[in-house]
Amino acid sequence: MPFTAQAEDLGRLTRDARRRALSPQVGIDFSSNDYLGLARSPLLAAAARGALDRGVPTGSGGSRLLRGNDPEHEALEAYAATLYGCERALFFSSGFAANATLFSSLPQRGDLVVHDELIHASAHEGLRIGRAERVAVAHNNPDAFDTAIRRWRAGGGAGRVWIAVESLYSMDGDRAPLDALMTIAAGHDAVLLIDEAHATGVFGPDGRGLAAHLEGRANVITLRTCGKALGVEGALVCGPAVVADFLVNRGRGFIFSTAPSPLMAAVARAALGLMHSAAQLREALWSRIRHAETVFAPLGATVTGSQILPLIVGDDAPAMALAARVQAAGFDVRAIRPPTVTQGTARLRITITNNASLEQITQLAGLLAELRQSA
Repeated sequence: MPFTAQAEDLGRLTRDARRRALSPQVGIDFSSNDYLGLARSPLLAAAARGALDRGVPTGSGGSRLLRGNDPEHEALEAYAATLYGCERALFFSSGFAANATLFSSLPQRGDLVVHDELIHASAHEGLRIGRAERVAVAHNNPDAFDTAIRRWRAGGGAGRVWIAVESLYSMDGDRAPLDALMTIAAGHDAVLLIDEAHATGVFGPDGRGLAAHLEGRANVITLRTCGKALGVEGALVCGPAVVADFLVNRGRGFIFSTAPSPLMAAVARAALGLMHSAAQLREALWSRIRHAETVFAPLGATVTGSQILPLIVGDDAPAMALAARVQAAGFDVRAIRPPTVTQGTARLRITITNNASLEQITQLAGLLAELRQSA
């Protein structure tokens, strides 16, 4: 059998209750990142139809450096740069591709990347194939970042320092201390890279994220995914013009990838416009978040002040079993296990979106109370 090692690995995952499988979308949405409920929005559907009617192609036909550079890509990037107050924005096919390209190409040999221990797997992928030194520090601990940089300098480190965080962490729902990290970056002449994936559209003025007040600074780069609150797909790297130009020239994940669909670029631009004026959608979401905090807190869910409420179960198998029972009752809640989260913190990751009503939030809380009491 040619795949013996792979079959044995899958067997180990099964025994450890960590084997993954694709499952359909069933039940009321408490697991997606479609926070504003735009993914099925008739407004975005109309934008897609309008783009098709004016001749926007569905496929790009090649990389951006060949024939794949469409006016819709450039229009989206120009609009995003204006919206976020940065010099340039560069559109990628996904947040994973953008992060992997950023971390594998921007930090140079002799540099140091200091990153939060809970930063996304896509950043780890870029760091794995990059040339810079890297060190993980305690989650959301500014002093740990400062100490790591000072220790590296004392040991002879002379290159550029890069500080990498998420503004809102996807599994815990807590926020990075961005202002403190900005002060540390300024003190060490460092660059601050901020992944705004889960904050875009939900936080900040006009949904511009938790890092909106830092945009436009010469030492700040942000990543804003389009596949979560914006309801489409792709990601925008926002920052100084030299960063975008360098990625076009040295970012292998950009250079050697077929360009994203021009149609999706057009719809993403429409989604950014909606986000900018979607105060009612955000108000509806925050009403749901506040209600969810009230009804889930007594169950032991972590109140995070965000749309992500983790309910820690502990071991993998009980978390999977609880999720299965919730799903059988018509609520799409997923269990998250290591290595996505740390050992012993398997959880239900409950996300609050505009796809579930206040009544349905209450119903889910009642069901979880009942299931945990009978466990």
